[in-house]
Amino acid sequence: MTLRVIIIGMGVQGEKRKKVAGDEVVATVDPVNPNADYRELGEVELGSFDAALACVPDAAKPGLLLYLLQNGKHVLVEKPLISLKVGDLQRLKEAAARSGAVSYTAYNHRFEPHFMRMKALFDSGALGRVYTVRMFYGNGTAGLVRQSPWRDEGAGVLPDLGSHLLDTLLFWFGPGAFNAPFRIRLANRFENRSLDHVVIDCDGSIVVQLEMTLLMWRNHFTCDVLAKEGTAHIESLCKWGPSLFRHRARVRPSGQPPERIETLIQPDPTWASEYEHFKALCAAGGPGNIDNDIWIDGQLKALSREALRGAA
Repeated sequence: MTLRVIIIGMGVQGEKRKKVAGDEVVATVDPVNPNADYRELGEVELGSFDAALACVPDAAKPGLLLYLLQNGKHVLVEKPLISLKVGDLQRLKEAAARSGAVSYTAYNHRFEPHFMRMKALFDSGALGRVYTVRMFYGNGTAGLVRQSPWRDEGAGVLPDLGSHLLDTLLFWFGPGAFNAPFRIRLANRFENRSLDHVVIDCDGSIVVQLEMTLLMWRNHFTCDVLAKEGTAHIESLCKWGPSLFRHRARVRPSGQPPERIETLIQPDPTWASEYEHFKALCAAGGPGNIDNDIWIDGQLKALSREALRGAA
């Protein structure tokens, strides 16, 4: 399927999206980038495009998406999609339903090969009951965040990287798997005005611990899963490779478990895969993923309030 797309916001993310979408990009919009075709979205003729890739600050997202969806335009928006006012996301959901447009929030890690391999392992039942999931996600962007005119405020790393981790849990298990509240364990401002190191957990039927930081000078991701019939582990993402996946099957009563290791050394495949997925959703008329956004937004709102109180 060929899709006529515009890109709104020609910063780092917008340039990445433009590279992936290639010849399907018919226009770019940015109020400050002199290389953009238009300064404002309203200047773009509605009949000239089918979909928009929205790479804009969080505060601008609800209004832009509402305009696009009400006019029947599909939209892929960078994560996280958070509400500014009560009912923002529900209004977007209703607008998408009325117009038939697809609203899709981009969580590209769902297309990370080892994340998909982990989901397949969970779905197979080979691990049995999952006891604990621990994830760490860190990058070294504290300095870049400080220099940003809009990023170094509020809960900082929590909506930035925490939204990815919460979405990964949704991808693997669905929201019904977490029957206890997520809580803040640590919230720190080591170098930034906003939070740059946070640990959250959940003591539900699956015990979860998620750690995120902007102070990891070599970008890194790890995941460790303990389950009744074995363990599973991810180390690094493809873009920071090599990326490793380990599955260890339990031996009873004890003993060294057989281990399957998959190692990937390749460029990041997630952006192109996600764009193709978005195009397939547009061709099929959906579904979008605003229900996921509503769940993530609720978690982030509660956690941000708790974290900022504790770090005051």
